[in-house]
Amino acid sequence: MKLFETYIIKNYLKNFLVIFIGLDLFYVGVDLLTNYKNIPDSANLQILYALFQAMSAINYVLPLSIVFAMIVTYFAMLKTNELICMYASSITKKALVRPLFGVALVLSLLHIGLNYTEFAYAYEYGSNLKKYNRISNSSEDLFIKHDQQYVYFKKLDPLKQVAYDVTIFDVESADVKRIIRAKMASFVKDVWWLKEVEITHKPSITSLDDKGFWIEKQETLQAMKNFKPKIMDNVYQSDFSLSIRDGIDALRFFETQGVNTSKIKSTLFYQLFFPFFAPFLSVILFYNAPLMGRYFNTALVASSFAFVTLLVWSSLFLLSRLAINSVLIPEIAIFLPIVMLAFIALYFYVKRA
Repeated sequence: MKLFETYIIKNYLKNFLVIFIGLDLFYVGVDLLTNYKNIPDSANLQILYALFQAMSAINYVLPLSIVFAMIVTYFAMLKTNELICMYASSITKKALVRPLFGVALVLSLLHIGLNYTEFAYAYEYGSNLKKYNRISNSSEDLFIKHDQQYVYFKKLDPLKQVAYDVTIFDVESADVKRIIRAKMASFVKDVWWLKEVEITHKPSITSLDDKGFWIEKQETLQAMKNFKPKIMDNVYQSDFSLSIRDGIDALRFFETQGVNTSKIKSTLFYQLFFPFFAPFLSVILFYNAPLMGRYFNTALVASSFAFVTLLVWSSLFLLSRLAINSVLIPEIAIFLPIVMLAFIALYFYVKRA
């Protein structure tokens, strides 16, 4: 790595950390002031709530911090005439933008990687602490279709991956063949293990000599493979969150069940593609920034860049909300704008020196 690239990356990361921590703490502070009366009285739960809110704020402030850090780094170098010195040393704009774009891209990929984990449920955990004084929120009275089965859960705890009072109806050609009841079920290694099972068999009766229904009891029984509790719980909420891993599993599962998956697909598109607006917008703004501060009001230009960043971010966020609420399809609302930003950034990089 060349000396000027190391210098740019060092300054960029320093500015990014300062802006990111500041925005994240500001978000948490405003949230605590707004919801102070609703959060638990316990000091431990209050700290945990603040931590979850700080984690959920990353989805909003990290992309903004990436772009803002580029703006601050560029105009700081412009003010100290460092950019002019670099240009005088035959360093091109392409060479200067590459380390900025590379670091921004790595940060965006790390953001996407976080959403692959339980980090994606930070907002949900914080909301549960505020409403129920606990991280887990049990769902009740869930009725779900699974292959040729209809499943009823009296109570489901997605965090513990345990369900209570489970009833499964095996259906064949609109006719119930058997009914499985279990007092409790645990999700272990991608399979539900039913405990204290009672199976009521209902065979087809063609004559008076045929055997009627009978009841069978078992200690344990396997059922509903790959039907994850988090998928079941979140799909039936009006405002749900899914990690990328659970979202992919949910998409694969519900497509085979004939269920509308537009909401799941929109959530996945938002988590996978929305973060990329930051590095692409950074390149676009970089190529439209002034080369010298002598003939420009740098404060005004930097403020206008910040305004454009907020405008683009809010517009993309609005489109993503419309997609998640099934107003627009995710390919148009989320994927297409990011692709357009990528092509615009590529145009500036190829056409300008």
